Amino acid sequence: MITKTKKYNVVLILLFIMSLHFISTKLNYFLLKEEVFDSRHWNEKWWLIGHLFVGIVVFFLGPFLFWEGFRKKYLKLHRLFGKIYLISIVLASFSASYIAWTASIKIHFTWAFSQQILSFTWFATAFMAYRAVKLHRIKQHKEWVVRSYIVTWGFIVFRWIDNYLSVLEIGTFVERGPTLIYTILFLSLFFYEIILQWNNRKPIR
Repeated sequence: MITKTKKYNVVLILLFIMSLHFISTKLNYFLLKEEVFDSRHWNEKWWLIGHLFVGIVVFFLGPFLFWEGFRKKYLKLHRLFGKIYLISIVLASFSASYIAWTASIKIHFTWAFSQQILSFTWFATAFMAYRAVKLHRIKQHKEWVVRSYIVTWGFIVFRWIDNYLSVLEIGTFVERGPTLIYTILFLSLFFYEIILQWNNRKPIR
C-alpha cells in the first residue's frame, strides 16, 4: 500500500529532478558568451547571472526544505538551508526587479510591470515565511515557504506555457506575457489556499 508519506516523497523527487533539468538549461549563461544572451540582457549580464545563480540555489534547496525525514534527521542543516533559501529569494527578487526596469521595459511597460509584480510576490512570501518562524508560528512558516516555492515555479511554468502558445501563434508576446504571469500567480496560489482550507479540520467556534 502506498502511504501518504511515500506519495509526498515521490512528488519531492519529481520536483528535484525537474529542478535539475531547469538548472541544466541555464548553465550556458555562465559561459558569458554574448550569443547566449539576447540584445536586451547583454548589458545587464551580471544582474542576470546573479539572478540565475541565487534562483538556482532556491530551486535546488526547495525539495530539501519540504522533506520531513531530512528535517528531522538534520535539523541544523535544515535551518541553514532555510536561511540560504530565504536570502536567495530576497536577492533574486531584487535583481529581477532591476532587470524588469532595465531590460524587460524595452519590450513593453506591461511586461516589465508584470515581472515587478512577480518579484514583489516572491519577496513577500519569503518575508512572511521569515516573520512567521521568528514568531515561532511553525505551521504558518511552512505554508509561506510552500507559497514562496510556488511563486518560484511560476516563471518556469510561464515559460513552458508561453513557448507552447508561441508555437500555436496565439497572440503576441506583449499580449500573452503579462496575462500569463497574472493568471499563473493567481491560480497557483488560489488552488493552494483551497487545499489548505480543504484539509483544515479544526472546528470553528
